[in-house]
Amino acid sequence: MVVRKVRSPALSRLRRALLLACGGAVAVPAASAAAAAQVGVELKLGTLPALPPGLLRQQAVVAVSNPYGAEAGAQVLEKGGNAIDAAVAVAYALNVVEPQSAGIGGGGFMMIHHAASGKTFYIDSREKAPAGATPAMFTKLSNPSLQGVAVGVPGMVRGTALALERWGNLPLHQVLKPAIKLADKGFNATPRYADPSVACNARAQNSPEAAAFFCPGGKPPAVGQLITNKPLAGTLRLIAAHGPDCFYLYLPAKGCDIARGIVEGQKFKRAPQLPGETEGRGGSMTYADLAGYRAALRAPVEARYRGYTVKAMSPPSSGGLTLLQVLEMLERFPLGDPAQGYGWGGVKTANLMADALRVAFADRAVWMGDADFVSVPGRGLLAPQYTALRGAALLPGVRLAPNPESGDPRPYQWSGIKPVRPLAVAAPIDGPGETTTHFAVADRWGNFVSYTNTIESSHGIGVFAGYRKPDGSFRNHGFLLNNELTDFNLAPTTNPWTQGAGYNDVEPGKRPRSSMTPTMIFRADGTPLLAFGSPGGSTIISSVLNVTLNLIDHGMTLQQAIDARRLAVTGVGPTVQLEAGHPAAAGLAALGYTVNPADIGSVQAVGIDPRTGRYYGGADKRREGTVIVLPRGKPLLPALGDLLAP
Repeated sequence: MVVRKVRSPALSRLRRALLLACGGAVAVPAASAAAAAQVGVELKLGTLPALPPGLLRQQAVVAVSNPYGAEAGAQVLEKGGNAIDAAVAVAYALNVVEPQSAGIGGGGFMMIHHAASGKTFYIDSREKAPAGATPAMFTKLSNPSLQGVAVGVPGMVRGTALALERWGNLPLHQVLKPAIKLADKGFNATPRYADPSVACNARAQNSPEAAAFFCPGGKPPAVGQLITNKPLAGTLRLIAAHGPDCFYLYLPAKGCDIARGIVEGQKFKRAPQLPGETEGRGGSMTYADLAGYRAALRAPVEARYRGYTVKAMSPPSSGGLTLLQVLEMLERFPLGDPAQGYGWGGVKTANLMADALRVAFADRAVWMGDADFVSVPGRGLLAPQYTALRGAALLPGVRLAPNPESGDPRPYQWSGIKPVRPLAVAAPIDGPGETTTHFAVADRWGNFVSYTNTIESSHGIGVFAGYRKPDGSFRNHGFLLNNELTDFNLAPTTNPWTQGAGYNDVEPGKRPRSSMTPTMIFRADGTPLLAFGSPGGSTIISSVLNVTLNLIDHGMTLQQAIDARRLAVTGVGPTVQLEAGHPAAAGLAALGYTVNPADIGSVQAVGIDPRTGRYYGGADKRREGTVIVLPRGKPLLPALGDLLAP
């Protein structure tokens, strides 16, 4: 689904600036007059020394949340791979070095801008509910996100294989070499990998095998300790030798028993840990569910903001629609003008961001889900008349009260539908979403990739894919199973406007609603400027919003925009998460918000300066963000050697 915006009489800031510069008369609303006067510059991506013309044509850049993942992507680019090849190599390498966040037991959304065709699209490898899933399968269940019933049919392997087959330069077996080497020969534990709150958290120890690997003897590994994962190396070799079918089909004659490990692994039932806990519940996934999985190609949703085109993920993710709806509601305000109190960190700015997110999250809860199953009114949600209606309640310096309720965008989507009075129903209950990973790549041919990948919560369900052999030993495949199905409503709900089932209720074959928001920003002429995104569950949308506003409205460089303290809202209530030191904390509290401290997201970004042709990257210090710009001198991690060597 593509939503193309036809601008209302309020012109974009860049267009106003151009007309004013040329002496043209433009009617500018009073609220945005100051905003119009200060715009007309490109996004500030930072500065680097000029490259000779020959080297300029060899440029590429990766921005990854982990240095080993960045090195894997950079080496693939240096060996002639393009951005798609590098992104796949990074994704598999992160399964080794950042296994708590993502891997082949999960899925994600790979956004690609394909330079040769000029097209921008997504590969949707989001997990699916198995055929045996039911809307009530999580009810009366303690800790559903730690049970096998939470495991969705994994999509990453099919999605990455599709990407390479259609748009890659290199074969799958070559792109997998860095991950295989890292798993087999090992890597030195990074501070995040060895952090006790990560390695030894409850999710990491949900099963004996996971506890023994991540927190042996009840202690995390030491920073710098060599970590190997021989079972995962073996699994990746099987996929390299036989392709994605070796993952999705049980083919014992070829040694392809990964599917058995997934099906048996998702039968895991967590035993009651505390008085009153219910008996655990395993999943219903079958070999047929695995064999039937296919990745989908989707178009992004898009809208204009201040003269730029912003493209982001369409359903089954709520990320793109929610982000763009917020931007539409905010565009009438002169964000970025400190003289009027709308500078970065100002109470007015933070207040408007928070309430716009609250309004958008009210719509998200009701209208966003898997568009293959429900009629998501995406065009209506972003229609100028509807966003103006929804944003009319935003008042700088005033907290929106009572809590916003969903609106009805259907009349703006389909003619002939009249608004109705909604039913009074309980809000849906969402499951957890705590981790995930994001990275971005650009290559010498002008291809860009923005890829968010996940197994949902930290360590998924805390269970490795695998099965018991006749001798009682555990056949471990070395990768964790996701808990993505807890992104569905945890109990059956009713859509208050249609009076039918909730848009994000569980259905067989359905993809759960996501918050992942891999995003790209383009100039008005369609030239790509920036590819970025973030992990963080439902805070992902806020992280991407923060960086977008920092760049476009507040004039920050790319790294400044990433480093700046963030604000996040994940629901309709007046609760705001702020990073430590955010200057709006006291002001928001005075307006009646509940302000909670938090670390928010981990944005990785790559961009290009259209004036110089230089490539840039920005990485987030909140994790272990790493940027490698090519051509380069010495490798970042020389001890690794050639990751693509036999």
